[in-house]
Amino acid sequence: MRPSLSTLRILVLFAVFIATVLFFASQIEGYLNARLFNRISGSVAVIALIAVGQAFVVLTRNIDLSIGSVVGCTAYFTGGILIAYPDLPPVLVPLLAMAIGAVFGALNGILVAWLRLPSIIVTLATLAIFRSILVQSSDGSSITTDRLPPWLTEFATMNAFTVGDLQIRWIVVISLVVVLTAHLFLTRLRAGRTFYAIGSNPDAAAFAGLNAGRTIFLAFVISGALAGLAGFMFLSRFGNITVVAGLGLELKSVGAVVVGGVNIFGGSGNVLGVLIGAALIDLIDTSLVRWEVVSEFWREAVLGFLILLAVAADTVLMRRLLRRKGGQT
Repeated sequence: MRPSLSTLRILVLFAVFIATVLFFASQIEGYLNARLFNRISGSVAVIALIAVGQAFVVLTRNIDLSIGSVVGCTAYFTGGILIAYPDLPPVLVPLLAMAIGAVFGALNGILVAWLRLPSIIVTLATLAIFRSILVQSSDGSSITTDRLPPWLTEFATMNAFTVGDLQIRWIVVISLVVVLTAHLFLTRLRAGRTFYAIGSNPDAAAFAGLNAGRTIFLAFVISGALAGLAGFMFLSRFGNITVVAGLGLELKSVGAVVVGGVNIFGGSGNVLGVLIGAALIDLIDTSLVRWEVVSEFWREAVLGFLILLAVAADTVLMRRLLRRKGGQT
């Protein structure tokens, strides 16, 4: 029995990830250690959340470029609320952050789904608008670690369990649970498969009675809510939050999605691949900092190259599949 295209993509991507690890291990002395794992896993936990949210949007033939600003806003506003109300129950704080993010996502969803404006234009505009809201509301002040409840700043380093020298932190466990839940929702439930149907063939989906507007709106709300959860983790990891928090995460989220095998034109993809894509991007980004051969100014260029390569490979693969199907009919 031949593996499916989705499974094959994940296997190839995982092989690329392993090859990348081995390459940098041969170039950087003392590369493979527990410290590297802990650093990358904590960062991937944040990127994977926003990438999964981005995947929901991309599956419907849209894109969310405001996601970095949403992370920054939720991190700052959640921190501000905790400073004002330090006795809030810890379990409510991530839910509060998700609610804040969902509001931002709903604004994008209304403009794209109900007013039918192009998502790339809408989210490019809201990227700037949300960031401006953050700048104006902060009045130039920053959230600092010493003003936050101790439990919050300690949460990012709390271990769920250990495997040898490797420390598996709670933020990593939460992120993995979100990824697996999203995977099961999209692949096992009828409501999840609607996202694929809308992106794959909008006309056929409409003919089948599927509500495209509602699905697209829900995709942006999910994207915003997961960006809000990522904002909570961002706040916990760094503590000191300025008005530039989350800047550039939109590029990493798009990169993780397309490198992870989600078709940028919608309708196909797997969030497990998105997780590996997020890990690969963060691995390369972190490793290039330590690899003195490449200037740090080329880090963004490498990410851009990966995105172009992934999109080109996906396009070529889809064309070959269409030709093969055409030849069989």
